[in-house]
Amino acid sequence: MSFIRTFNGDIKPEELGFTYSHEHIVCRPDYWVQRGEDDLLLDDKEKSKKDVEDFKSHGGKTIVDATAIDYGRDVKAVKEISDETGIQIVGTAGFNKSFLWEARIKDELKPIIGNYDTYVQWIEETSINKLAEFVIREVEEGLEGTNLKAGQVKFGTGYNRISPLEIKTLRAVARAHHETKAPIHSHTEAGTMALEQIELLKSENINLEYMSIGHMDRNPDPYYHEQIAKTGAFLSFDGIAKIKYAPESTRIACILELVKKGYENQILVSGDTARKTYYKHYDYGLGLEYIIAKWVPRFIDEANQQGFDGENLVHKFFVENPARCFSFKK
Repeated sequence: MSFIRTFNGDIKPEELGFTYSHEHIVCRPDYWVQRGEDDLLLDDKEKSKKDVEDFKSHGGKTIVDATAIDYGRDVKAVKEISDETGIQIVGTAGFNKSFLWEARIKDELKPIIGNYDTYVQWIEETSINKLAEFVIREVEEGLEGTNLKAGQVKFGTGYNRISPLEIKTLRAVARAHHETKAPIHSHTEAGTMALEQIELLKSENINLEYMSIGHMDRNPDPYYHEQIAKTGAFLSFDGIAKIKYAPESTRIACILELVKKGYENQILVSGDTARKTYYKHYDYGLGLEYIIAKWVPRFIDEANQQGFDGENLVHKFFVENPARCFSFKK
C-alpha cells in the first residue's frame, strides 16, 4: 500500500493533485545570514503565503518543500501556511551540500542534534548510522522536535565533486530510506555528479525508482539525461523561469527529448524558488504562479506543435509522476 506523507498527515497518492516538486517557502539559511545575502533569506511568512495563495488560485494543490535542516527551514511557519491556504506541504529530512555546513546550529536545535557549533562539526563527529537514525526520527516522529513528519529524505553534492562528508550523508540518507521507505531526493550542483551519486547509491542497494535527482536543467545535456533516466530515477527540471542559466526553449527541448526516448513517466517540473527576487510578493519576481499560469500553457503549445499531447504530458509531470515519486511503498 502506497501513501504520501504531508504536514497534515498521510494521504493517498491520488489526493496529491497538481504538484510543484522542489520549492522553498520559508527559510533563513545561516550560511547566507553570516554573509549578509538578504536575497537568499525567505524570512517573511506572510509574503511567502501570498505566493502560495497565487499558486492555489490557478489550481495548485501540493508543494514539496525541499528545505533540509542545514538550510534554515522554519517548519512551524510552513505548517501555518499550509493550514491557512489549504495547500498540502511535503517536508524534507536529511541534508544539503557541504559548503553550507559552515552554518551555525541554532541553540534550540542542540538538544535534538547534540552540542555542536556547526553542521560540519556534527557530521564529522557522528557516525553514518547515527546520522541515519536522526533522519529516520525526522521521518517517523517529526522535524526538529515537532510532530510534522518529513515526506522525503535528501542529500546533496557539490560542483563536479563529492566530498567525503557528502558521501557520509548520502550513505546515512540511503540507510534511512531502507528503514522508512521514504522517497529520496538529491541536490546536484549545476546538474553535475548525478551518475556518481547513482553509483554510490547502488553500493547501498538503493532501487533508483525511489529517487528524484534535482537541477537537471542546469546541465542541459540530453545524452547525460538519458543515462540517468536509464537507471529508473526521476529527473527534476526545477529551474523553470531562471533565464540567467538557460532560456525556456532549452529546458523544454531537453524535456521533450526525454519524452521522445520514452521517459515521460520520470520527469518532474518545478522552480526551486529560493530568492526574494524570484518571489512576486517579496520583490516583484515572477512568483510561484509563474509555472502553473505561464509556463504550462507555453509548454503545451510547444509540445503540441511537435506532435505531442501537451496537456497529457503536463498531467504526467505535475500530477501522475509526483504521485508515484513521493509515495512511501510499504
